[in-house]
Amino acid sequence: MSGSRLLFSAAEDYVESAASELRELFPDARFGSIGPDLGWIVAEGLAIGALAEACLQTPTIFVRHLMREVGSVPAPVAANLDDVVAIAIGAWAQLPLKQDVSLQVWSSGELAVDYRTDELRLALADALGERDIAVARSGKEQVLGAVVAPDGVILGFNSLASGLSDWPGGRVRLTKPKGQIARSEFKLEELLRVHNLDLPDGGIAIDLGASPGGWTRILRQWGFTVWAVDPGKLDPRLASDRGVHHVKMTAGPFLNLTDVVADLVVNDMRMDPDLSTLVMLDAVSRLKPGGMTIQTLKVTPHNTLRTVRRSLDLLRREYEIVWAGQLHHNRNEVTVVARKAA
Repeated sequence: MSGSRLLFSAAEDYVESAASELRELFPDARFGSIGPDLGWIVAEGLAIGALAEACLQTPTIFVRHLMREVGSVPAPVAANLDDVVAIAIGAWAQLPLKQDVSLQVWSSGELAVDYRTDELRLALADALGERDIAVARSGKEQVLGAVVAPDGVILGFNSLASGLSDWPGGRVRLTKPKGQIARSEFKLEELLRVHNLDLPDGGIAIDLGASPGGWTRILRQWGFTVWAVDPGKLDPRLASDRGVHHVKMTAGPFLNLTDVVADLVVNDMRMDPDLSTLVMLDAVSRLKPGGMTIQTLKVTPHNTLRTVRRSLDLLRREYEIVWAGQLHHNRNEVTVVARKAA
C-alpha cells in the first residue's frame, strides 16, 4: 500500500515542537502522530526534497530526520517477519533503485512482534542482496527505511540529502570512548562528527561549568588549552594535564575578572535558558574577533520553541547564530553554536 505521508522524527516529548515549526512553514498541511518520536505531515504537492530544503533554510531546531512513506504493513500482518520482508521488497521493487543503497531500520513505540529491529534489518538486507542490491548502513545516495510502529511497519524511501540525517530516525549512536569522564561528552562528539561546522581547531578555550571535566577532555583532544571554570572538582585524570587550568570559581565572577581571551567559549551549565544566555552575552568580551561559542539551553516540553527563540534573539545582540538544534544526545536540551559578531 503506497502512502503520501512524509515522516519527521524528533526527540520524545518534542514531536509537537517539531510539528509547530513545520506548521509555520506549511500552514495548510495536515499533521499526525505515529510514535513517541515520530510524526507525519501531508500537504498538497509537498515533496520530501522541498520539505528538507525548508527545514535546512529556516532552519528548524527540533526536526531531526525525514522519510517518505512508500508502503506499510498493518500490525496483524507485521507479526510475521517473512510477510514484512515480502511486502517491503514488493514496495521497493516499484522504485528506481540503484545497485547500492543504505538500509535504515528502527522503531518508534511498541509493536507486539517476535523479532527485533536488527533481525528485521538482516532479513531485509538478505532479500535485497538476493536481488543484487548491495546494502550499507549509511553513506549511500538512496536510503530505504523501515520503521516498526504501534500500527505496523512503515516503509520509506528518500535520498541521502532529503533525510536531514544519515542515522536511522536521526538517532546518532556513538561508542563510549576510552577515558570518558561523563556522558555529556557525547554531545560535543555528535556535534563535531555529524554536523559540518567550521569550529576553531585549537587555541584557547574557556569551559564554563566544567566539572567533572568531560567537555574539557574533549576540548583537549581538539587541541585547545582549556580554562576549566567551576568551583567543583575536576576528574583526577585531568590534574596532570598542563593544558588544563582549573579556576575554582563560578562563571560570572570569572568573566568579570579574567584577562584570558579565547577562541572558543563553551557552556553546558544546568541553568535557566535566559540566565545561561546572559552569561554568554557577558562572555563575548572574552572572545577574540570571530571567536565562537557552544552552549546548551536546558529546556522542557512546555513552551519550548518560544523559550529557545527568545534565547536566540538575545544572543543575536552580540553573535551570529551558526547552528541551533536538538542533538540526539541532548535529551532536554538544545545546542547552540554562535560566532562573535564583527
